[in-house]
Amino acid sequence: MLDAFIVGAGPIGLACGIEAERKGLSYIIADKGCLVNSLYNYPYNMTFFSTSDRLEIGDVPFVSHGNKPNRSESLEYYRRVASSWKLNIRLYEKVLNVEKEAGVFSIKTDRSKYKARALVIATGFYDLPYLLHVPGEELSKVKHYYDEPHPYFDQNIVVVGAANSGVDVALETYRKGAHVTMVLRESEISPRVKYWVKPDIENRIKEGSIKAYFRSSIAEIRKREIDLETPEGLMTIPNDYVLAMTGYQPDFGFLKSMGIELNKNAIKSPVYDLDTHETNQENIYLAGVICGGLQTNKWFIENSRDHAVKIFETLKKRFN
Repeated sequence: MLDAFIVGAGPIGLACGIEAERKGLSYIIADKGCLVNSLYNYPYNMTFFSTSDRLEIGDVPFVSHGNKPNRSESLEYYRRVASSWKLNIRLYEKVLNVEKEAGVFSIKTDRSKYKARALVIATGFYDLPYLLHVPGEELSKVKHYYDEPHPYFDQNIVVVGAANSGVDVALETYRKGAHVTMVLRESEISPRVKYWVKPDIENRIKEGSIKAYFRSSIAEIRKREIDLETPEGLMTIPNDYVLAMTGYQPDFGFLKSMGIELNKNAIKSPVYDLDTHETNQENIYLAGVICGGLQTNKWFIENSRDHAVKIFETLKKRFN
C-alpha cells in the first residue's frame, strides 16, 4: 500500500516524489514515456526562456553554460535530480485504469497493479497534439513534433500555426535550406509571438522568402502535394512535409474517467482547491500544467514547483 501514486515523471512529478521523500511518505512515480518526456520532445536546439535557477527542484543546483539552459542541459539536470534523490520511478509504464473502493485507489498499468491512498496527477499537456482532422493526416510526412531542421533541406514544407512554435520552425527550416510555406487560419502572425522574432518572420513573408497563406487551412494531404482552402478558393501546392505546430492539450478523458470535474469555461480548467490542490474527488490531487486546463501558458516549472509542497504537506497531515 503506497501513500501516493504519482502519474507523470516530468519536473513537477519529480518534485512531488522529492516532497514525498522529505515527508517520509511511500510513493511511486509512473510515466508512459521516458524521464521528463515532454522536455525530451522539445526541439534539439531549444533554449529555455527561464534561467537555470528558476528550473531547479529538490535543492539540486542547475549549472548551465549560458544564462538560460538548453534542452540537452535540462535533460542532464533532471537525470541528475532523479539519481541524487534515488526517486522511485517506473518509466515506460502507462496507467490504464484507476478505481477507488473503501478509500483505496487500485491502479492498473500495462506492467503491474498498485494500491495507494492518494493519487497525484502531474501529466502536463504535451502528449496530445491538436489534430488537423483532414484526409491524409495519417501519412508519415505529417509531423506534430519538431526536432531539427536538417531533414527538411531542399524540401517543400508547410508549417501550420501562427504562434511561437510555428514561427520558430518556419524560420529555422528556411535558414537551413527548406522551401517554406506557412498556412494560417488567422489574418496575421500572432501578437503573442516573441517581440524580437515577430519582425523577422513578417519581413521574410513580405520579401517572399517564406510564402504565407492567411485565413487559410489545409483541405487534404497527399504524398507529394496538398490542397489548401484559401480566400481565393481551393488550390494545390507541391509538398514533401507538413509540420503541424497547432499546439497540445491535456488528457481530459483521463481526468473525467476518475470523476474530476472541469469548469464549464473556455479553458476547461479542472476543479481543485488552490491551497491543497485536491480535486473534487477526495485524495486525488493535481500538480503542474494540468491545473490550467487549456490555458497551457499559465503554469510553468518555475511557478508550479510549490504545488508539490502543498500536496504533500496536506498528505502528511492527513495520513499521520
